[in-house]
Amino acid sequence: MNQENNQANFKDLAGKKVMVVGLSTTGISLIKFLISKKAQITVSDHKSAAELADNLEQVEHLDIHYDLGGHTPKAMLNQELIILSPGVPADLKIFEYVKQNGIAITGDIEFASQFIEEPIIAITGTNGKTTTANIAYKFLKRSGVDVWIGGNFGRPLVEYLLEDKKYSVIICEVSSFQLEHVKTFSPKTIIFTNISENHLDRYKSFETYSSAKRHIFLNTNKAMTSVLNADDSGVVNMARDPIVQRGRIFYFSKRSGLEPQIMNIGGSVCIKNEIHLRVGPEIEKYSVKNTKFRGTHLIENIMAAMCATRDFGADPKVIQQVINSYVGLPHRIEYVGKAHGVDFYNDSKATNIHAVHRALSSFDGNVVLLAGGKDANINFAGLNDIIRQKVKMLILFGEAKEKINRAIGNCSETFLIGTFEEAVYQAYQRSSMGDTVLLSPGCPSFDLFDSYIERGNYFKKLIKNYQRETLNR
Repeated sequence: MNQENNQANFKDLAGKKVMVVGLSTTGISLIKFLISKKAQITVSDHKSAAELADNLEQVEHLDIHYDLGGHTPKAMLNQELIILSPGVPADLKIFEYVKQNGIAITGDIEFASQFIEEPIIAITGTNGKTTTANIAYKFLKRSGVDVWIGGNFGRPLVEYLLEDKKYSVIICEVSSFQLEHVKTFSPKTIIFTNISENHLDRYKSFETYSSAKRHIFLNTNKAMTSVLNADDSGVVNMARDPIVQRGRIFYFSKRSGLEPQIMNIGGSVCIKNEIHLRVGPEIEKYSVKNTKFRGTHLIENIMAAMCATRDFGADPKVIQQVINSYVGLPHRIEYVGKAHGVDFYNDSKATNIHAVHRALSSFDGNVVLLAGGKDANINFAGLNDIIRQKVKMLILFGEAKEKINRAIGNCSETFLIGTFEEAVYQAYQRSSMGDTVLLSPGCPSFDLFDSYIERGNYFKKLIKNYQRETLNR
C-alpha cells in the first residue's frame, strides 16, 4: 500500500498494522484508541523495557507487540502506518528509509484530527500557548459553552476520541514538533502568539523551526480565522503569506497607535488600562486595571483569547470577570513568597530567551536572576540590554552555564554554580531586602530534571524551606 493511500485511509484501521513510536503519555493514548479501532499495534521506543517499566504497566494487559531498545527497520517495514509521539524527531534516517519504502508516517495531531468533526481552536507560538489556551478555556467554560481542552499540554488530542461525549468546541495547543506532520489538519480558528528562536537542539536553524510552525496555516480557507500578534515581526511576516490571507485575520496589539487600523479590520488593542475588541460590528471595551497577574505579556494572551472565543459564545461579562480574577499558571512568573524581605518568583517554564526577556520586563529592577539548564544551542546575547537594565546579579547553573556566561556574564555581577540547589542557595544568601529572586532559566531542564515542572517545584520547595528557617529564627 503506498503512502498516499495510507494517508487517505487513516479512519479504516481494523486489521491494519500500525506502529506507535514513543511510549509516552501520547503514545499510551494512541494505543488505547487504536485498540478500540481493532488495529494490530506495535510499540517502538529507543528505551529499554526496564527504562519504560512504569509506562509498560499501563499497556501490558493489551494485545500489542513491542520493538524496544531501538527502532529496527524490519519491524517498521512490516507496518502500514507509523505514528510518532511529539518527542520523537521526525528527521531520523530510519524514518526517511521507511517512507521511501511506501510506509506512511504521521504525528498525533494530524492523526487524531481526522476523526474530529467539531471546530478546533488551535494555538501555537514560541511562548504563551498554554496560558492563552487556559484563558480561552475559562472564557468559554464559564460562559456555559461545552468546551474540551488538550493537545501539547495536558491531555493529548487523541484522548478526545476516547470521550463518551462530544463537545461544542475543542481548544488544542500545538507544538512545532506536532506541526511537522500536518497535511490535512484544518482548525476553525488559529492563534499564533509569537515566534523566536527555540528548540535549536532539534532544528538546524530558526528558519527550519519557523517553517514547522507555518504548517498550521497549510489548509487555511475563507471559513477560518487566524488571530495574529501584530507586535511580533515574525508573525507579521507570516501573515503576508497568500496561504494565510485566504482566511479572515484578526490582529492583537499592545501598541495604541494601531487601534484605528485593527478596529477597522478586526482584532484587539490595549490602550493603557483598556482593551478594545472588535470581532463583529461593535467595538467592545474591557478593563485591565484590576488584574492580579504579573507580566504585561499576559495582556497579549488575553487579547488573543478574546478574539478567538467571542465567535464561539464567550460572554462579555464573563470575559471581564476572568480578566479581573486571573492569576496565571504555575511555573510562569509564579509568585512563591517572601523571605528576608526578598520576593521569589518561579518562571521555570521560561526555556528560551524570549520568555526570559518577558519575565524580566515584568520587574522594575534589582533582580537576582537564576539561569541555566540543558544546552539547547540558544544564543543569550539578545538579553544583554535588559540584563544591564534589570539584573543586579546573575547566577548560572547547569550544562549551559559556561556558554551563557560568555554571552551575558559581563552585563552583571555573575556567579557560576555547580548544582541547582547551591545556585538557589547563593541567590538567597546574596540577595538583599527589596530584591527579587527570579528563576527564569532560558534553557530546557533535561540536564538536571525530568521537566520544567519538576525544576519549578524543587525551586518552590527550597524557598519554602528558607521561609521556615526565617520564621524559626
